[in-house]
Amino acid sequence: MESAKICDSPNFSDRRDGEISLLVIHNISLPPGEFSNNYVEQFFTNRLDPKVDPYFKEIHEMKVSCHLFIDREGQLTQFVPFDKSAWHAGVSKFNGKENCNEFSIGIELEGTDDLEYSSNQYKTLIEVTKALMEAYPEIGVDNIVGHRDIAPVRKTDPGDSFDWDLYKSSLP
Repeated sequence: MESAKICDSPNFSDRRDGEISLLVIHNISLPPGEFSNNYVEQFFTNRLDPKVDPYFKEIHEMKVSCHLFIDREGQLTQFVPFDKSAWHAGVSKFNGKENCNEFSIGIELEGTDDLEYSSNQYKTLIEVTKALMEAYPEIGVDNIVGHRDIAPVRKTDPGDSFDWDLYKSSLP
């Protein structure tokens, strides 16, 4: 697996008890449906210019992040260390436990709910997931979910275009 580019986000907090037992898959594109630019990086580092796009006016003050971002080419960027809570899940619940940021790792795929993800993204995601499952044994296949699974009223990602069968069948 290739090393991740490091791009430190200020949007994180200490984990309360250090537990890491959940992996959450998301999607993001900025502006929505546009790829291969540096707006996601700017968003996660609080540098998004609201004058660049009308949508940015709505979101530029949000303080959010993820642990990892995988672009359309499969390139990996790490925004928050795994031992910290990235701010990716928002109001969320998994198996009766609220605030999933406290015990999860968040991975953002550059994409949308209705466009297929690239084979390079799946390749990188599978490699990263295997490494995370080895490093954090509480993350099993049953503890890998989409954002929509932990916040179903608010979120729909990674969307119907995400091939869960392909992804999960490639994991140990």
